Amino acid sequence: MNNRRKLVITLCASALTVPFSSFAQQQGKVWRVGFLSSRSRPASLDSDEIGAFPREMRQLGYVEGKNLIIEWRFAEGKYERLSGLAAELVQMKVDVIVSPGTPATIPAQKATTTIPIVMVNVGDPVTRGFVKSLAHPGGNITGLSTFSSEISAKQLEMLRSVVPKLSRVAVLLNPGNTGNFAVLKDVQAVARKTKIMILPLETRTAQEIEKAFSTMVHENVGAVIVSLDAFFLQQLSQVSELVAKHKLPSISGRTEFTEAGYLMSYGPSVADLYRRAATYVDKILSGASPSDLPVEFPTKLQMVINLKAARELGLTLPPTLLARADEVIE
Repeated sequence: MNNRRKLVITLCASALTVPFSSFAQQQGKVWRVGFLSSRSRPASLDSDEIGAFPREMRQLGYVEGKNLIIEWRFAEGKYERLSGLAAELVQMKVDVIVSPGTPATIPAQKATTTIPIVMVNVGDPVTRGFVKSLAHPGGNITGLSTFSSEISAKQLEMLRSVVPKLSRVAVLLNPGNTGNFAVLKDVQAVARKTKIMILPLETRTAQEIEKAFSTMVHENVGAVIVSLDAFFLQQLSQVSELVAKHKLPSISGRTEFTEAGYLMSYGPSVADLYRRAATYVDKILSGASPSDLPVEFPTKLQMVINLKAARELGLTLPPTLLARADEVIE
C-alpha cells in the first residue's frame, strides 16, 4: 500500500464520521437522488452490478417510494446525451447526483456547482479537475477513484507472463471517453520500461471495432487490452467473438468480460464501488459536505482467469498466476 492510499484511509476514518441529526430531523422528507450513467439500463437491477447501489441504500434505511426516489438516467452508450440528462437532473433539483465514470462526471460537473456529486470509478480526479485534492476535494464533487496506473501495470504484467516474447499490445479505446486516454498514457508509460510497443485503436461503432481487429492482425499484435467503457460493455458479445476468432489473448478490468470469453481481467469490484457510493450519498444527505469528504479508492481488486480461453489459445498459464487469481473459470 503506498503512502497516498494510507493517507486517504486514515483521513476517511475521521472525516467520514458525521452527525446524523440532520437525517433524524427530516424523517418525513423524501430524498431524490439522480443516477447519471453512460451505459444502457440493465434488464434487471437486481442481477446487475448497479443494483449494489440501491441495495446498500436500503441497508442504510432508505426505502424507494417512501423516503427515497432514485432518478435513473442512462445514455445508452451515447455520450452526447449525457449533458442533457445532467441538466434534466439539475432542473429536478435532486439532492445528490451519482456519476459513474469520467464521461458522466464531466457533464454533471458542468451542469451544477451546488448539487453534491458522488463520482464512481474515475481515474485521477485531481488531474481532471473534479477535486482540488484527494484529502480535501474542496467543491461539490467527491467519491471513489481508481489507481489506473497501478491497474494498467498489473494488466500488462499479466499479459507478459502468459504470452511468450510479447512485443506488441493493442489498446482498444473509445475516443469519446477521456478517461480511456489516461489509461492509454499509463499503459504506454509501463510499456516503455518493458520495450513493448503499444498500438492504440480508437473505436466508437461496431464497424470500427471490426476494423480495429483487422488492424491488430495486420500489425501482428500479440495481445489486446480493452479499456473500461460503457460502449465496450454494450459490444461485449462482438468483442468476445473477435478475440476468439483471431486467437488474441485479451484482458480488461471487468469480470463480465472474462466470463464472456476474454482470457483475463484485473480491476476493482465495480459492484463494491457502487455499494460504497451509497455510503457517500448517505453521509451527504445526513449533512456532510462533499468538499470535506476525502476521495476513496478500491479496497477490492479482482483477478479472474478463463482457463477455457487459455486452452483455446494454446497457452499454458503459470501456476503462480493461477494461485493469485480470485476466480478461475474452467
